[in-house]
Order: sequence, then structure tokens, then C-alpha cells
Amino acid sequence: MTASSTRRGFLGASAALAAGTLLAPPPRARAESTRGGYRLRLSMAAYSYRNVLGGGADKATMTIEQFIDLCADLRLDATELTSYYIYKTGPAYMHELKARAFRKGVTVSGTSVGNNFCLPPGGALDKQLADLRQWVDNAVEMGAPHIRVFAGKAGGQREEDYKRMIAAMKQAVEYAGSKGVFLGIENHGYLTETAADVLRIVKDVPSPWFGVNLDTGNFKDDGYAQIAALTPKAINVQVKTLVSEGGQRKPADVPRIFSILREAGYHGYVALEYEDKEDPKTGVPKFLEKMHAAAVG
Repeated sequence: MTASSTRRGFLGASAALAAGTLLAPPPRARAESTRGGYRLRLSMAAYSYRNVLGGGADKATMTIEQFIDLCADLRLDATELTSYYIYKTGPAYMHELKARAFRKGVTVSGTSVGNNFCLPPGGALDKQLADLRQWVDNAVEMGAPHIRVFAGKAGGQREEDYKRMIAAMKQAVEYAGSKGVFLGIENHGYLTETAADVLRIVKDVPSPWFGVNLDTGNFKDDGYAQIAALTPKAINVQVKTLVSEGGQRKPADVPRIFSILREAGYHGYVALEYEDKEDPKTGVPKFLEKMHAAAVG
């Protein structure tokens, strides 16, 4: 064998090896495909650390910037920056939060507002809508594609409240959609007690920029069935550590929840919203391990 033929054989073998390496899926992808699922992306709501983020800028012992860092340290894909704990305003500061997340290798999966759209027409409702528009603008500046919204609180007769809420929600969604931001209605008490209630709202606010912020822990009963009913309309999912079943709140079956999400073809973020009595410093990492394991498929 000549030196040139040996060299050609070596180069051919090297090229074949390189091609095989390039074509082969990375180790994580192989593991996922053999398990028959796909990896769901994880996030965490800042509300999980409300005990140290809340109380105002002068009283908080954790900053929202430190929360972003924590999400990265906990191997999350994203961070959900609950508006209640962002104490500065203006585009420049929103850009700082966006840059902080980018440098840490996490995306901003969303934010939230604590709105009440059941109010009667007038100044109070106008302020609620103005605050929502402001947070849509903030979401654009910080790079958050989604805002969690509520229906609101009881103000009178249920059907009258419902009509007022729908009218206000349509205004909110029209503005959010014009800015490229999704609004997700959460199953959170009044007017949204059941999956059927939430689906009615989604039907009555027909927009590609409106969907469900599915909270797995907020149903009073038949939690898993109701989760399954809402998942097809979900644009964001918040997982809690307890799910109601048989009239009792029991530890969440995390693999079951993730299986429900996959069966519905859900590909969005799955954010932990921690509300347990255990200190989040110890409770959050333990529960996130369950979520990391289930996220793989």
C-alpha cells in the first residue's frame, strides 16, 4: 500500500467518523428519544420566593436580579419575573433585567399582573387597564412573551361581572396582541373555578394572543382531569406542589402532570410556583429535581 493510498484511507475514515458524529443526536436527545418523549422547558415564578422578595425595595432580602441568578443556578431554562417584586420602572431597567437573564443563560418566560377586570366602568377599571398596558410595554422591553392575568374579584352579580370582565379582557388582549405579547387567563377563583369556566372565557375572547395560564394547584377537585381539559388551550403552565383530588389536596404526581402536557402536545414553559410551608431555600430545589426528571420525557 502506498503512502498516498494510506493517506486517502485515513482521510476517508476521518470524514465518515465526522459525518457520523454530526448526524448523531447529542446525548440528551438520545436519552429523550429512547424514553419516547420530548424535553419540556422549565421556569420558576418569582412568587415562589415572595417571603424574601416581597415587602418593597427597602424590606426585601432578595432582589429580582438575585432571583434571576438563582434560576440559572438551579439549571432552569427560564425565569418568570412576577411584577409584584420589580420595584423599579422604565425601559432602561427592563433592559437591565433582560441583559441579566441573557448573561446567565436563561430566558424571561413571562411576567404577571394582579388585575381585577370585574370592576364597573369608571376610573378604577380604567386604572386596571392602564396598569395592564404598562406591563405589556414592560414585557416587550424585558423580552417576556407572556403575561399571566386574572379575571378579577366579585363585584356584584356573577353574569354581570362576567360581561364586564370579558369586555375589559378584549381591550387588554387587543393591546397586548398589537405589541406581540400573549395574555394567559389563570384558573384562579372567581369566574375561573373550573376548566369549563376558563374555556368559556377563552371562547368569548377570540384572539391568537389569548390563552390559558394553567395553574395545576388551583382546582378544588378532580385536579388531573381539569388539568387535562385545559392543557390544549394552555400557553403557560405553573406547577404547584399539591393537586386536589377526591376532595383533598395531595402531593402532586409530577410525572403524571408532565405526561398530560405531552399528550396534549404542549411545548411551552412549565414554571414552578412554590407555595409549600417549607422554606423555599430547601423546598424549591427538592421539588425542582422532580420536575427536572419529568421534563426529560
